Amino acid sequence: MKNFKDYKDSSRKENLKFESKVVHGANGVDPYTGAISYPIYQTATFMHHGLEKTDPYNYSRCINPTREELERTMCILEEGNRAFAVTSGMAAVSLVTSLLNPQEHIIYSDDVYGGTFRCVNEVLEPYGIESDSIDLTDLELLKKTIKPNTKMILIETPTNPMMKVADIAEIAKIGHEVGALVVVDNTFLTPYYQKPLTLGADIVLHSGTKYLGGHNDVLAGIVVVKDEKIGEKLEIQMYINGAGLGPMDSWILLRGIKTLALRMNKHSENAMKVAEYLRKHPKVEQVYYVGFPDHKDYQVTKKQTTGFGGMISFRVDSLETVNKLLTSLKLVTFAESLGGVESLITHPVSRTHTEIKEEIREKLGITETLLRLSVGIEDAQDIIDDLEQALK
Repeated sequence: MKNFKDYKDSSRKENLKFESKVVHGANGVDPYTGAISYPIYQTATFMHHGLEKTDPYNYSRCINPTREELERTMCILEEGNRAFAVTSGMAAVSLVTSLLNPQEHIIYSDDVYGGTFRCVNEVLEPYGIESDSIDLTDLELLKKTIKPNTKMILIETPTNPMMKVADIAEIAKIGHEVGALVVVDNTFLTPYYQKPLTLGADIVLHSGTKYLGGHNDVLAGIVVVKDEKIGEKLEIQMYINGAGLGPMDSWILLRGIKTLALRMNKHSENAMKVAEYLRKHPKVEQVYYVGFPDHKDYQVTKKQTTGFGGMISFRVDSLETVNKLLTSLKLVTFAESLGGVESLITHPVSRTHTEIKEEIREKLGITETLLRLSVGIEDAQDIIDDLEQALK
């Protein structure tokens, strides 16, 4: 696979705005047939043209044209050098953490997706990798937590579900001083609102299932790296583990990305309206939304992002209110996942964060009265009206 620099230098789309890049992708059209919708190369293997010839494609576990188009597109959007499309967000986390060796140390966000927490505790630690889960909004705490063997800092920002925002540029400086790779989970904001690699991060990852796909119809993960040498290491892991995304799923993700800019604008616009409504409701005790000027990390958000996204967490007055809300909603759906066009609400304690010990959840504020809302692109007033009738 060509690296991003080789491809970018020959691209006619180099100077396009982001809204145009998502529509046209890397090649955009099929270079072989001229198909406007990039083809699904639904094949496991490819014909060789001779013993002495080097063919660009050989076997779809290693490389597939549809997946390659997706990976090149994500390189363009995240401004990286190499990209890897894998079978889920957790496959992306697993691929990135495969760079760690026994006796090395990883520091990661305390308020992190439950699956990532489980990966560290049930896979990395038994493998001999040390870990510390801390509040990465506290830069002094980060400095104190670093060890001589710290090799990776994994940032989730905003965090899931407490919406804490870490300063990517400052953490990158701290990490690079000790030779640690800085990784950012960019699922919530996408490259439309936040570009971690341009802020100093080494690797960015996504659950492509969420906003990139945008329609709750595909499982996918994305990893984009800035350094070619890191890319070469991950490529070997991809070949060995066989986690490459299939051509059909790659095509679905490519199609979803075409409307990313439009969707993110609507998600963010709706989320602000819904968050303001929730803040005034008598049964809502607290709303966590990074777009509020009084959010403790608002200045960091303004410094490193261009938008606030569609994710809200909020705390209600009782478990009884939680139960009534979740069973009374008609438009908003009680379901796991996020980032789709449909509004989804979930209960982190009983769904997404069950792997985290109760005492840790309580310390973080992930209590039984906390709910997480992924605001969709429906009419904002319809979403508010549904919440209103369910909260009565």
